[in-house]
Amino acid sequence: MTGGPPASELPSGPSSGRPGPADAVPETPRASIIRPGDGGGDALSPELRAAALAHVRSLLLDAGATEEEVDRAVAEDVLDLLTVDRLLVPGRRRYSQREVADLTGLPLDLLRRFWRALGFADVGEDERAFTDLDIEAVELFQGMVRLGATEAETALQLARVIGSSMARIAEAEVVPGSLATGAEDDSVLAADAFASVADATLPAMARLLEFVWRRHVQAATRRTMLLRTLGKTAGASPVLAVGFADMVGFTLLSQHLGEDELAAVVRRFEEISHDIVTGLGGRVVKMIGDEVMFVVDNVVAAARIGLGLADAYADDELLSDVRVGLAVGPVLLRDGDYFGPTVNFSHRIVNIANPGTVLMSNEFHTELMSEAPDEFTGKALRPRMLKDLGRVQLWWCGRAGQEPDGAGMQADRRRNIRWERLAEVLRDLDDLREAGERLLSKDRRAQMTDTPDAGDTKSETQADEGADGPGATGHEPAPVVDARTGTGAGTGHGAERSGAVDAQGGDPEGP
Repeated sequence: MTGGPPASELPSGPSSGRPGPADAVPETPRASIIRPGDGGGDALSPELRAAALAHVRSLLLDAGATEEEVDRAVAEDVLDLLTVDRLLVPGRRRYSQREVADLTGLPLDLLRRFWRALGFADVGEDERAFTDLDIEAVELFQGMVRLGATEAETALQLARVIGSSMARIAEAEVVPGSLATGAEDDSVLAADAFASVADATLPAMARLLEFVWRRHVQAATRRTMLLRTLGKTAGASPVLAVGFADMVGFTLLSQHLGEDELAAVVRRFEEISHDIVTGLGGRVVKMIGDEVMFVVDNVVAAARIGLGLADAYADDELLSDVRVGLAVGPVLLRDGDYFGPTVNFSHRIVNIANPGTVLMSNEFHTELMSEAPDEFTGKALRPRMLKDLGRVQLWWCGRAGQEPDGAGMQADRRRNIRWERLAEVLRDLDDLREAGERLLSKDRRAQMTDTPDAGDTKSETQADEGADGPGATGHEPAPVVDARTGTGAGTGHGAERSGAVDAQGGDPEGP
């Protein structure tokens, strides 16, 4: 079977960059598709490779490439790069930057600013790097300004937000397993693998992005309209509860973990944060490595989120405790981020909180006790001097009936459990080290004596143990296990080490 229908017979659709009904796209002839893991290079027959090349060629021609470009890419072993370029941005590169400005009527300097705002590097004025899709994007930008939907400077700022957000989405999507990028050594096979996956993945991702965008625009518009119904004038700063949660010891942890382990920690941290914040009605503003910032419309929900985060991280074996800071007040909303004294105050609080605890500002405590006195409790801490904020009153936040000492005992119990786990690892390492030393010592003794005959092995070994064993000299320490359990007559070094661990990881219920 050949690698697919000729370019003239390929239907329009999402993969070709032209609109078309989904049911008009026939199933791709999968016999020509070489998926990652099917074997590449020398393990593949020439017939299958030729079928893969034919399949990719037909897609590239339909996407605007020429026969000469395809042949040159095959000869230079960069067909995969050409496939990525043409399938993701269909159309021939036929316009220079100056020609785009002339065709759209957008001043050249404004066109450059728009291109940079989207996050793309400058190109030469005479370099033919733009397609019909770029012309369409510029016309959309002009249309928004012309219709009065936004001003030019506001449109440029919106382009910056779109560019940075889409760049992050793209980086997250192009990871091993999501798209076939570099799975094959041969560029023809890599191109075919990418084309086969992208054919279904790219249209689906575009529809998903549009769905999520519509949902978030709906929610943001409703919040803005709600402020108006509450008597807030346009542009007024909304009053929100702001929280920060910071994972304790992340800097030290990151220095001792490999890339895969560190990525697992960060992924788990983000997963828990998103689940709890969004599940309890909040909005995750941003993740900064070991820290999450969130906002919510009322202090009750913010307190639930803060305590929920502290509990969740305490119970997670992979992560350490978090400390949470909460404040309430007016905030400045700009480009999906929040600024102002309330944000600064909340961030400053989290830096002085103890592991596993939630601290709140005085205003937050007053409002919380007014709205939910039966659900939460607070205890005043000594006033603190905070840089640029002066002397402030902070409060410990807990659930009704909970005391700060009880929270501290829980934190101690969690730390003790982790110390006990560490002690177990250290004891195992000691056992392995001492076993290795005994083996080395036995080998040295064996080298110092003649090798016995096969029939005398048992008696020679017994004699050797009798000469150098603990009964002969009294200097050989008892086995480690006996020293730790107290049943042996060794030096006691093992027991002292075990006692030191117990002192750090002892029973938290004890005196």
